Formats: sequence, C-alpha cells, structure tokens
Amino acid sequence: MQYRSRSNNSSAAIMSNTDMNMRGKIIFYEERNFQGRHYECMSDCADMSSYMSRCHSCRVESGCFMVYDRPNYMGNQYFMRRGEYADYMSMFGWSGGIRSCRMIPMYRGSYRIRIYERENFDGMMHECMDDCDSIMDRYRMSDCMSCHVMDGHWLMYEQPHYRGRMMYLWPGQYRNFRDMGYGGMRFMSMRRIMDSWY
Repeated sequence: MQYRSRSNNSSAAIMSNTDMNMRGKIIFYEERNFQGRHYECMSDCADMSSYMSRCHSCRVESGCFMVYDRPNYMGNQYFMRRGEYADYMSMFGWSGGIRSCRMIPMYRGSYRIRIYERENFDGMMHECMDDCDSIMDRYRMSDCMSCHVMDGHWLMYEQPHYRGRMMYLWPGQYRNFRDMGYGGMRFMSMRRIMDSWY
C-alpha cells in the first residue's frame, strides 16, 4: 500500500508505508502529563476510540502529525512536531480530546500553491512558492475560499503570522473550504511543512 497525493504530478509525494513509518511515531496517553494507558501510533488512525476512551497528553517521538478532535480526520485540527504535549487540551483551547490523527509524510522538493479569492477557483488568484505570513498584506486578498496545491504539504491559518485554527493541505484541488467544514473561517496566512521540521 502506498501514500499517494491527489495530484497528477505525484511522483515526488509517493512514499511507501514502510518509509513513512521510519519517520513518524506518536504516543497518546489517557491522562495529563503522560499518565495512564497509552497508545503508540506510527500511521494514520481514523478513530482512536477503539484503542482508548480518552486522550489528554501525547508525545511525538519522530515525524510530524495532524491531530483532529473528531473521528475520520474531521473537526478542529492541530499540527504536532517532535516534542511533548503534557496538557494539549488547554494548550489548543479544545474542549474535547484527540479522536483521529494523520501522519504527514516527509517531502523534499519544490512547493507551489494557487490560492483563490472565491470558491471553485474563482475570483482573484495568486501563486505562491514560499511561506506567506499575511495573505492580505502581500496579495490584497481579504478572503481565500479555494486553492490548488500542486507541490508540497502546507498549513493554512485563520490569522496572520501563523496563528489561530489551521488546516493541513497536500497536493490536490480544494474547491470549497466550506464543504470541508470550514465555513466562516478566513485563511490569512500559510506556510510550508519543511523536511527540517522532522
């Protein structure tokens, strides 16, 4: 089985599970401060409820992950890199716990994303190949409602300077952020997930 991006030019983003597993490991704990039962994960997990009833802390031993507060990679999401998260719920401002997680494969190559002012790739369009700490300041775009990721893995943030809620994007077409559960959110900054973060 292989990880494949949703883009036609996916050769750089294809990675075997074996290769990915060597790069990522996250451990979830039932209680704060790494106490209670734990669950080790080295791949995507769509529903953690079958492994543990709750999760209040976690430790990323290697790799990068997105964690979600609902099953099937839905709801609020948060990016985690190597480190310890002794009480992530208060840190993220979440009322619920982690319910699913997705491992982000390491990527080396060029980065390219097209952002659009409106849904379905309509309105003003800009192409970006590096981090942007303020979409409004750089492009004079007050909203970003769809995008096309051509190369690389990206994080979009609802506030300038990489703050607020976030969304993980990999190569593919994203026609409508509202249909993805992000109605009412405006994405105001974006950054590349770099191999140096691993």
